[in-house]
Amino acid sequence: MTTTRLHAEIESFPIAGRFTISRGSKTEARVIRVELEQHGLVGQGECVPYARYGETLEKTLETIQNLAPQLASGLDRAGLQTALPPGAARNAVDCAFWDLEAKRAGTDVAKLANVRPPARIETAYTISLDTPEAMAEAALRHAHMPLLKLKLGAPGDADRLAAIRAAVPNTRLVVDANEGWHPDELQTLLRASFDAGIELVEQPLPAGNDAPLAEIEHTVPICADESAHALAGLEALVGRYDAVNVKLDKTGGLTEALAVAKRAKELDLSIMVGCMVSTSLSMAPASLLAPFARWVDLDGPLLLVADRPNGLAYTDGAIDPTVNRLWGRYA
Repeated sequence: MTTTRLHAEIESFPIAGRFTISRGSKTEARVIRVELEQHGLVGQGECVPYARYGETLEKTLETIQNLAPQLASGLDRAGLQTALPPGAARNAVDCAFWDLEAKRAGTDVAKLANVRPPARIETAYTISLDTPEAMAEAALRHAHMPLLKLKLGAPGDADRLAAIRAAVPNTRLVVDANEGWHPDELQTLLRASFDAGIELVEQPLPAGNDAPLAEIEHTVPICADESAHALAGLEALVGRYDAVNVKLDKTGGLTEALAVAKRAKELDLSIMVGCMVSTSLSMAPASLLAPFARWVDLDGPLLLVADRPNGLAYTDGAIDPTVNRLWGRYA
């Protein structure tokens, strides 16, 4: 039996400016960092509890800390999958286990997971919800990025789309409405998205109220985010959505995220790999999903004043996954 010692704590990282979506704004990213130690080797993981799913920092930290007796008694990554449900708490511990396993095996997580990340990963860069003029200006400042993700979901979205496209006529764009559109305006806003050359519209309607998506023409592909969490429920997305946003904080870690990505492909659902606003300790494990993804949205560290030391290397919206001494590598 292998005894695993646990340490978990809440950490804060200031956001560069303000991050705004349809549900509100924030100026700092608050995360939970987990360490698992075996025989002097330490694996790390990070999670971001999300109030939208009923999670809080304090309760998630308590859930993680309550695992200590089971970890001391030999709980491993396989057992973790049933010890905790999908969600932020399991994510941090699951990723810490992967990191620890790589160190114990003297290899890296990509090899353990039988995944071959691309040499260069292009990520979206998020433009926060604001006035049409402010969002157009922000898009123009970041037009050198390979893909911009526009936060929408408020009155005036058609004007925002038109203003942004006029400002950056040649930039690839996707949209995230964060459940902020109403069924009565859905077709009008999808048409505005089509006219603006939008590649993907993410979660236009509230989860639980997305049945109309099965009844309309998808002039632009539609991606599930709040409507999609883990393996359970994936089949129900077929016919309503064309793609699914896979986030480790929803799946409960890399273990289930890999299974979700493979099952989504079987269901002919395209994949976006996404993230919360967080550090490279969250992005590194999520980046292993890039081979499955049509769109990658792993810009969390770019939205912070400063990332963790030894984080991922970002250059003009592209990640070099080989530059990573923070997570998932033996050396």
